[in-house]
Amino acid sequence: MPQAVTHVLIALIIVSLIRDFYISKKDKQRFPLHYVLIAGIAGLLPDIDIIAYYGLSFFGFTIAEVHRTFTHTLFLPILLLIIAGLTWKIKSKELGKHHLTFHMIFLMLALGSIIHLFLDAFLSGRIMPIYPFSQYMINFSVVSYIPANLQSLFFPSLDAILLVLWLVYMEYRHKISDFI
Repeated sequence: MPQAVTHVLIALIIVSLIRDFYISKKDKQRFPLHYVLIAGIAGLLPDIDIIAYYGLSFFGFTIAEVHRTFTHTLFLPILLLIIAGLTWKIKSKELGKHHLTFHMIFLMLALGSIIHLFLDAFLSGRIMPIYPFSQYMINFSVVSYIPANLQSLFFPSLDAILLVLWLVYMEYRHKISDFI
């Protein structure tokens, strides 16, 4: 299963690339880097069921009964997209000095959640996209094709590689060393 760092970094990288290469220079003021951060943190949102498990374990629930059930369905990102759509119509003021809006915040939450689901299904696990209505599973589990003795090293190595690539990209594109 992808680790927390992988979920955050992949969401950060995808949204950052979208911001840097597909949003015009004029519109970047309306798409501050704070949205990239929100999407990165939202990459962890479906794993909120692990927190629920800590409470439910006292009542005899196992991690398999709680994790990757309700929050690992398409219903969470769809709900967030619906909220984004509803708040899009509301002409609310921008939040704070960073010009954030509710509809973009919910859109980033939805995007981070979808990225999380894709990573779980693609790399090493399963998701049930319409649970509890169906037990249908999506499970590509690419990691299972790696030799067994290397599988335990895959996710820590992936985290390290992604972190280094992210830092190099941020230095190249945004000159983060200027802020140190």
